[in-house]
Amino acid sequence: MSRILVVDDHAIVRSGIRRLLKERENTEVVEAAGGEEALEAVQASAIDLILLDLNLPAVGGLELLRRLLRAAPGTAVLIFSQHSEAIYAAKALEAGARGFVSKNAMPEELLEAVDAILAGGTAVEKDIQREMAIHDVMEDAYLKPLSERDLEILRLLASGNTLSEIAGKLGVAYKTVANTLSRIKEKLGVGQTSDLIRIAVSRGLTDLI
Repeated sequence: MSRILVVDDHAIVRSGIRRLLKERENTEVVEAAGGEEALEAVQASAIDLILLDLNLPAVGGLELLRRLLRAAPGTAVLIFSQHSEAIYAAKALEAGARGFVSKNAMPEELLEAVDAILAGGTAVEKDIQREMAIHDVMEDAYLKPLSERDLEILRLLASGNTLSEIAGKLGVAYKTVANTLSRIKEKLGVGQTSDLIRIAVSRGLTDLI
């Protein structure tokens, strides 16, 4: 039996999650509308997973996350938030959360995240995970001169696409892609397309698919 604590100050959200989690076998759902109720719940009995909203009254979500982990060390926490920006996910994971899913995600993705974390893993919504990966790449000093479009073209190139295929996927002219690649070579100080592919692969750009 898995005991899941849903912490959200909106009753309609808690109700929706409860109905969704009924699809899982051997699952008991406990609800809390705020931080104090959540702390009381984890202290009263063992909880396997806490599904935690970041926007709660009285106490901030990240601070509550820290308090919950202190009160029940080892308890897994999955953030379920209205925020979909990578910075929120990064901060939550740094604070000890095991996963992050936004309220824009499909129900199936939330259930998959719950299953993954209860199985001992981690889970971050795919779109947010990709944004986090792009952010990491953008922090690479060598790639700083490149724009997001430059990085997207590099990713597609390193993933085996021809210039014509890249143009089709981005909805731009072949000449635009070719000219952009020439500018990327100038920015990075290389002369061959093969050098760009090597750089992209070495820095994990092919992992952003």
